[in-house]
Amino acid sequence: MARLEAACSRFAMSPTPPLKLEIRNLSKRFHTDTGPVQVLDDISLNAASGEFVSIIGPSGCGKSTLFNILTGLLEHDAGTIALDGRPLPNLRGRVGYMLQRDLLMPWRTVLDNVLVGLEIRGAPKAESVERAREYLDTFGLLPFQDSYPKALSGGMRQRVALARTLLPDPDVLLLDEPFSALDYQTRLFLESMLADTVSRQGKTVVLVTHDIDEAIALSERIFVLSARPGRLKSEHRIELGTRSPLHARHDSRFPGYFDLLCQELDIQTARKDGTHA
Repeated sequence: MARLEAACSRFAMSPTPPLKLEIRNLSKRFHTDTGPVQVLDDISLNAASGEFVSIIGPSGCGKSTLFNILTGLLEHDAGTIALDGRPLPNLRGRVGYMLQRDLLMPWRTVLDNVLVGLEIRGAPKAESVERAREYLDTFGLLPFQDSYPKALSGGMRQRVALARTLLPDPDVLLLDEPFSALDYQTRLFLESMLADTVSRQGKTVVLVTHDIDEAIALSERIFVLSARPGRLKSEHRIELGTRSPLHARHDSRFPGYFDLLCQELDIQTARKDGTHA
């Protein structure tokens, strides 16, 4: 009994992580030659400090538009954005944004590409180089610090892009299909590297992906958006007991989450007997 009470006491004392990012009732409409197009409609979602969440939905549902609003590339028509409880027009300068394309500068070495964010901030050169080399070492890229992007494989280029995104120590990471152009083996490797790095650093991550496997393997929660106009259709907590993307895929609960999300997205999945779910 005493052991049970102690366990309950520890549980009660464990605080709920505060919300890092909160989006409420966000809407966006584009005006075209054929009339207005509602892209996002009353979207509300959040991410706790240190939490990894994913957003999935059909093509054209406004996932990338949402990211462009958060980074200040687009203005929203309605709704609010808050970081650490403080309302902001957008998160410009507070987020690391990583895209499917690595967007490395071909005329700059690997080291110089990684340093871009800190250079823009005017950080001291010597300290910046030291921190950049630490990241390159962690990601297995230090021997290539003086190489140019054209000499790197696709997976190596994305590792450089990830190091560049993390180096300025952003409050939130926004990842828009960062590994979708890579082969499956490389994706698994980079997923594991990402999960390990953000877990150690306590980073808050929002991932946009079309890959349901990837969303389940990496996320603590998944938000499902409807077809355009994008609305929040559902929210699912993923409880697999591991932050390893590889181990997550072998969890007995993984197929159940996969089938549930396929149903949410109205995806017909083939069974082993050739019929469809």
